[in-house]
Amino acid sequence: MAATYTLRVLTDFASAHTLRGYPGQCANLHGHNWKVEVEVEASDLDELGMAVDFKVVKNLAREIAGRLDHQYLNDVEPFQRINPTAENIAQWFFREMALGINRPGLRVSSLTLWETERACVRYTESSENAVA
Repeated sequence: MAATYTLRVLTDFASAHTLRGYPGQCANLHGHNWKVEVEVEASDLDELGMAVDFKVVKNLAREIAGRLDHQYLNDVEPFQRINPTAENIAQWFFREMALGINRPGLRVSSLTLWETERACVRYTESSENAVA
């Protein structure tokens, strides 16, 4: 049986958005204190016995969150073109993480984006479709 190591890091950001075409109050300007959970899977360990240094994953997650922090998301690419829903933000954040993390034996496996304390979306991609 092959070993799998799953590392998880948390970060957060605050931002505002409006949902274009939404038939309710979320079409109005409003904000969230988003929480992001990134999970990274590894099948191998390095010579130190690490899959990847937590610092590498945390720093990348913070850098990506920083691009959204205290922003009006509708003005930030790609959300100028696509609705800044929790689902679309989660997919975008996952793929940005994958660009910086994925390599043979190491990949972003899931990303959970919490919009509120009681509502979140979890995004995953199969390893065949993952960004390399």
